[in-house]
Amino acid sequence: MELKTVLSGVQPSGALTLGNYLGAIRNFVDLQHKAQCYFCVVDQHALTIPQNPEKLRERSLDLARLFIAAGIDPGISTLFVQSHVPAHSQLSWLLECMTYVGELRRMTQFKDKSKKQEVVTAGLMTYPVLMAADILLYDATHVPVGDDQKQHLELCRNVAIRFNNRFGDTFVVPEPYIPPRQSGGRIMSLTDPTKKMAKSDENADSYILLTDPPDVIREKLKKATTDAGREVKYDEKNKPGVSNLMVILSLCTGSSLEKIASSYDGYAQFKKDVAEAVIAKLEPIQQRYQELSEPGVIENVLADGADRAEAVAARKLAEVQDKMGLVPRVIR
Repeated sequence: MELKTVLSGVQPSGALTLGNYLGAIRNFVDLQHKAQCYFCVVDQHALTIPQNPEKLRERSLDLARLFIAAGIDPGISTLFVQSHVPAHSQLSWLLECMTYVGELRRMTQFKDKSKKQEVVTAGLMTYPVLMAADILLYDATHVPVGDDQKQHLELCRNVAIRFNNRFGDTFVVPEPYIPPRQSGGRIMSLTDPTKKMAKSDENADSYILLTDPPDVIREKLKKATTDAGREVKYDEKNKPGVSNLMVILSLCTGSSLEKIASSYDGYAQFKKDVAEAVIAKLEPIQQRYQELSEPGVIENVLADGADRAEAVAARKLAEVQDKMGLVPRVIR
């Protein structure tokens, strides 16, 4: 399928990490010049677990700020907040009426997350249907997904095919988008390099936030896990910590892993150089983030994005409602 339209939804669950940027967002920055891109702050998805209202609002705005600061151009891409476009929740209900309970019960994420919650809400179970609505509203041909979302995308595809078979061609059936993988392009935890870097980690030393100040970055990388030896060598199996730092340095500077390996005979200077490379990479992002934090700036950008998204989503929703037999509203 030709890469035409891409949609990516990101939950406002906290500040973005260096891993988010190097592993995904920088690819989105490139992708926006190759396809029509929709980037959605999926604040309604976040409601599947209890949220502090004020924190949710601020995290949603912060996520949008960081996306733009990292290179997403709202003049090229459509950046918006999910709850600002009512068609998402409206289409979700219509798709729920096309989705089987057994399908939702089989979702691995639902089973895993429901075990951790004292109270399991209906929203946690129907989360994948809202995700399907996010995607199908915009005729997305491709969706960037991690391993934890592949099953949800497959459900989306099944529901789209089911709807098309019953009501005629309506939805584009999306494909997963897997960006070209560079050697070691996945960024791992600084304290446990066998795990992916994640902001949900209880140990704050395990990740670098895009908003971390230079001194914090230096300290975290100084303490980053390496191994008992001194050789700077790319070997994911035997030297995962060193390999992870080499990947970070490579992606921040453009130097090859081979050149990095030949440049050091110990870890002290190597770690210092990784820290300075990260600081230099994040400096313009942090500066732009501060500019976007001025009162009203990001809110206006998101309002423009919502207008553009709603114009597309409303047409698709109206088409679905018509095919399902709902009475059209007369505008007076």
